[in-house]
Amino acid sequence: MKLLTEELRAEIGRELVYTAPEELGAASIRYFALAVGSTRPEYAGPDPIAPPTLICETNQYAGRTPDADGYAGHGWDLDVPGTRLVRGGNRYEFHQPARASDVLTVTWRLSGMDERVTGAGQAMLVVTSTATYRNQHGDLLAVNTETLLYVAVAA
Repeated sequence: MKLLTEELRAEIGRELVYTAPEELGAASIRYFALAVGSTRPEYAGPDPIAPPTLICETNQYAGRTPDADGYAGHGWDLDVPGTRLVRGGNRYEFHQPARASDVLTVTWRLSGMDERVTGAGQAMLVVTSTATYRNQHGDLLAVNTETLLYVAVAA
């Protein structure tokens, strides 16, 4: 079963950009820190720094309509018939902390697709994308490399 079509291959290199409509905010940082159980002092105060993974939650400012599964975050909306989508993981590189006064912009780039076969012999399309997170000054805050797996469903 061939999963990587010419139509899908043409998607490689596509970019999507999301800019937050406002500053990250001290309240967002405080709530996120509480949710992950952190009481670190740098996450408090008038212009606190954000817990690193907070800025990687693109759904908070992507402005997308929830999909059929209720997910409102970034997505490529790729049509890969006869497969199920499995999130393959993320690799984060943090360059400097975001502050409450930062306005975030993330640029997602669909960087690659590769056809493989699972250990069970099922066709699988491995999709890799890279997100760069910057503040309003253009400073690089983080890079997120995400892997999505489209695994063929047995007939």
